[in-house]
Amino acid sequence: MAALRLLSSLTKPPRLRCCLLAQASVARFPEAAPCALSNRHEPPYPSPQSARRPLSTISADGLVRAAPASLQPYLRLMRLDKPIGTWLLYLPCTWSIGLAAEPGCLPSFYTLFLFGTGAVLMRGAGCTINDMWDQDYDKKVARTACRPLAAGRISTFQSLVFLGGQLSLALCILLCLNYYSIVLGAASLSLVVTYPLMKRITYWPQLVLGLTFNWGALLGWSAIRGSCDWSVCLPLYFSGVLWTLIYDTIYAHQDKKDDVAIGVKSTALRFNENTKQWLSGFSALMLLGLTVTGMNCDQTFPYYAAVAAVGVHLAQQIYTLDIHSPEDCWKKFSANRTVGLLLFIGIVLGNLWKKKNTEETRKLSDLT
Repeated sequence: MAALRLLSSLTKPPRLRCCLLAQASVARFPEAAPCALSNRHEPPYPSPQSARRPLSTISADGLVRAAPASLQPYLRLMRLDKPIGTWLLYLPCTWSIGLAAEPGCLPSFYTLFLFGTGAVLMRGAGCTINDMWDQDYDKKVARTACRPLAAGRISTFQSLVFLGGQLSLALCILLCLNYYSIVLGAASLSLVVTYPLMKRITYWPQLVLGLTFNWGALLGWSAIRGSCDWSVCLPLYFSGVLWTLIYDTIYAHQDKKDDVAIGVKSTALRFNENTKQWLSGFSALMLLGLTVTGMNCDQTFPYYAAVAAVGVHLAQQIYTLDIHSPEDCWKKFSANRTVGLLLFIGIVLGNLWKKKNTEETRKLSDLT
């Protein structure tokens, strides 16, 4: 009978045998289950379908997988396979750069490029610091157990060296800005380093993340104008912090069971079943802050239309949110890139509209 079972397993298709072996290894080593399960459907070589995939459908994760095997742990450590975090760090910078542009002008593409590169590096550095602080916690959470440090693919020392490289390159980007911006940018480093510790201390780590992630709302304006106009920058920064409280609370609901088990805190645990009410309040204050920002820099109709669209998008997110579904929480969290892009487009169009208003005012003045 044993011989017949062996013969039957040998006649199964190779892919099926691989899945059976993976399942057997998970049964024997349950602590390795998340990594084994996440990889068991990934073929060791590109399939014909993926080889014919159009360039427009290539994902960030696919590009990381295509990199040399020795580089992949480092690329995953800085989350290049999950670019949504980079977008959420970068977009407040684009808002500020767009608002600081001269009336009727597009934002500086050179400055947008600098800040985009800096966002990739600083988000990567923040993730590296986070994983260095949290590697023992990450091993106990299913979603994070396969991160390079938690899974033992790279050492703490290698991560520290890699962190030094990222920060050095980010410093080169910062040095391309004016002196005011260099000092202002350097001031954010304390937030970058201390944020990962906040989940051990307070139920409001998302607030500290918001203070960190939206520093670009101050820095973008100063990079263009040479200093901050606080009547514009502060309400914009305030709005960005509230936005982070919204999307990162949604994100934190994915891990709340694990967070309780390992003893870390979050706004998801603080708000619990009252999450939607809190998020609605944050959204209302965010829209108020954006309105004040627009009024203080003489924004025009397209800007306010974009703010209204942002409000509708956030209302839809909150109304349909299922805080007990990790899949839905991830979907809603990821949708916030659209929120940021809507506002940026509104800022650009609103700034171009200013030129039209200026020309009409000049013509009216000439007639009178």
